[in-house]
Parts: sequence; C-alpha cells; structure tokens
Amino acid sequence: MLDIGFWELILIAILALVVLGPERLPGAIRSVVSTFRSIKQTANNLKAEFNHELRVNELHEQLKQAEQKGMMNLTESEKKAVSELEQAAHDVNQIKNNLNSDNKSNQ
Repeated sequence: MLDIGFWELILIAILALVVLGPERLPGAIRSVVSTFRSIKQTANNLKAEFNHELRVNELHEQLKQAEQKGMMNLTESEKKAVSELEQAAHDVNQIKNNLNSDNKSNQ
C-alpha cells in the first residue's frame, strides 16, 4: 500500500511528537487509526457491493438466455443460474412470510 520504511516511520513519529506534543499525540494517533479503519471498511463494502452487482448481472444475462431457449436444452451454467435464482426467490418468500406472521402475532 504505502511504501514507507522503518526510518521514514521514525522520522514521522519524531515530527508528530514535536508538532503535537506528548499530550495530544495519543489522541491524534487514535484519530488517524479510526480514519484509516473507516476508509478500509468503506472500500471493502464498495468492493463487496460491486461483486454482488456483477453476480446479479451475470445471473440476469444467463436467465435471459434460458428464457430465449424457452427453458429447454439449457447449458449447465444456465441451469445453475436458474436454480440459484429459484432458491433466492424461495428465501425471499420465506422471509416475507415470517415477517407477515410476526406482524400478525404482534397485532
């Protein structure tokens, strides 16, 4: 990521100690660590969302191909995509039914 060696880190630490002083340095370090952590988490979330969208697009394309064939003589990847989408639809319906039954029992 960053190509910083040991001596560069020592120099940065000494400069931070001189500029911020020993009282404010621990707070500044916590702030920097917190900022880097949130940036990393945001990047990981964006990456996961991007991968999910790519997968959804791929499944959508395979479903289009399967529909064009009239759901007959499907390739293995098309069969897998259809079954994966059927499973996802089943899971969504199950969650919906659970939510509806929870709402009815709360009323």
